[in-house]
Amino acid sequence: MASMRDIKRRKGSIQSTQQITKAMKLVSTVKLQKAKTKAEESKPYFDTMYQTVQSILGKAGSIRHPFLEGGSSAKKAVIVITSNRGLAGGYNSNIVKMITQGELAGEDLVLYTIGKKGRDALDRGGYPIAGDYSDVIEEPAYADAMKIGKKVLDAFEKGEVGEIYLVYTVFKNTVVHVPVMTKLLPVDTQSLAVAGDREVPEKTEPQAPMNFEMDEVEALELLIPKYITSMVYGGLLEASASENGARMQAMDSATSNAEEMIEDLTLLYNRARQGAITQELTEIIAGAQAIG
Repeated sequence: MASMRDIKRRKGSIQSTQQITKAMKLVSTVKLQKAKTKAEESKPYFDTMYQTVQSILGKAGSIRHPFLEGGSSAKKAVIVITSNRGLAGGYNSNIVKMITQGELAGEDLVLYTIGKKGRDALDRGGYPIAGDYSDVIEEPAYADAMKIGKKVLDAFEKGEVGEIYLVYTVFKNTVVHVPVMTKLLPVDTQSLAVAGDREVPEKTEPQAPMNFEMDEVEALELLIPKYITSMVYGGLLEASASENGARMQAMDSATSNAEEMIEDLTLLYNRARQGAITQELTEIIAGAQAIG
């Protein structure tokens, strides 16, 4: 059995850790409320943006444009959103697994990372990092999403990549966060379009043709960048809320586990202390009997 000094030192260490996990839980709770409000308030806009673009392109007929047809390159640009800090349960590892164990071939991927945890893990795995925007996830802004979207879209237009994907975590509620991979370009107008929990039903009847006031190519060149920016920004807000929710849960579990360990160590310490007292009493009584 460990000595009382060792048990006491171990108990003190766990109590110190518990104080940290409690503080981190409180901080994550406050941040979650703010991030959750932003995500919920903006969600209708981004859902509508996604559905509107799909609807417009679905009715536009056979438009010849790279945004719809894809590039000649086999490379696939993937915007990966994780966090800059750990201690969030499986939040970061679930996103990394979608890249390392997903359907996309690793040798064809070109990554644009947001979040140091995902960047570092994928870099160690040998994946090429074309751009890192880790600071963006701290305070997501529309201007940041526009910058990232423009960078990736330029690579698409230059033929450096043939497809664009977005990997992030959808915020369902405080305890449910779902990692998803969404194909942004080329836009698939023939099948069911799904972006996280955004769905556009398949067409079941002929659609009226879409008429453009300006040239249809010009219209797409105005519309698609806004679509990409909106999807990236929506992903940032959802990921931010999911990160804080996951960290709050992880720290709550850590605090509860620490409490259980402290109770076990307290019981162990009391047993060791009682044993030491009993031994001392036995020695005193034995000594008294020997003298008498």
